[in-house]
Amino acid sequence: MTASILTTAAAIISFVITAVLGKILIPVLHKIKYGQPIKDIGPTWHKKKQGTPTMGGIMFIIGITVTAVVCVLLFYFLNSENNLGGSIDDSPAQKVRLFGGLIMSLGCALLGFVDDYIKVVKKNNNGLSAKQKLIFQILLALSFALALYSVGDTLLVVPMIGSFNLGIFYIPVVAFIITATINAVNLTDGLDGLASSVTLIFALCFMIIASFLTYNSTSVFAGAAAGGLIGFLMYNFYPAKVFMGDTGSMFLGGLVCTLAFSVGIPLLIIPMGIIYFIETLSVIIQTTYFKITHGKRIFKMTPIHHSFEMSGWHEIRIVALFTLITFIGGFLGFLWVYFW
Repeated sequence: MTASILTTAAAIISFVITAVLGKILIPVLHKIKYGQPIKDIGPTWHKKKQGTPTMGGIMFIIGITVTAVVCVLLFYFLNSENNLGGSIDDSPAQKVRLFGGLIMSLGCALLGFVDDYIKVVKKNNNGLSAKQKLIFQILLALSFALALYSVGDTLLVVPMIGSFNLGIFYIPVVAFIITATINAVNLTDGLDGLASSVTLIFALCFMIIASFLTYNSTSVFAGAAAGGLIGFLMYNFYPAKVFMGDTGSMFLGGLVCTLAFSVGIPLLIIPMGIIYFIETLSVIIQTTYFKITHGKRIFKMTPIHHSFEMSGWHEIRIVALFTLITFIGGFLGFLWVYFW
């Protein structure tokens, strides 16, 4: 009962903090002219979004971080008070997975903030180069992978198949998974409310799975994530009053990884984060095909949500479809775990 109450409380507190911060932050971003620059290579009608405040991810970053830290620490305290020590949640390894993951996520947010700052303040529409971002993402991913390895994590769990002890090779495998996921989530942030809606469903599904697996501290953490994203969607849903920017999308990439690794099944990201990888694959396929055929394209535009736009779909319809697909992926993820 304690875990379920704290999970609900975490969701509510995170929602309130994020929603209140929106009332304060959005006018400030308007005042200091931190508007989103729109690239010329995107759909032409996105130009009307020029000037919409960006870096709004700061809202849910604060809401989720403060709430998660307080509520998870409170959960640990109540566990010890009720002599529940020795559980999965009280292990040193689990604390490293959660709080190490949160630190990694904040590091990703800082990287995204620098990228946004260059775009908005320095008026450089490209921000950091792809190479610069990739180097720092790999460093952050390797740091978290090393932290996991230091507490004995070397197993790669494949539900319904088995566990594979990777030994020292666990570090590069984990670093690859994290780096790929961060970039995949970042690519998904291209329509009003898209990344926030998809990640909200991801967090809610993970909240259920974590509770089922008795990773109750992760359930509390996921509740905080879900509450913060609901609060942000009040301002980010179409027509968006604020964008999360790379500040927010990079943080969400780290958060997605944290949730998956904190239950010891990072491969759950595949079915539950299926939209992230569909978006990424669309870009890879388009780029490869373009190079092979010397200029031909498979999709009208990538990431694939833009292809739907170019076909006449409204943003709300696209977000609804992608959110539904994420829900189905979350359900499949739960079945994957349940029958394992």
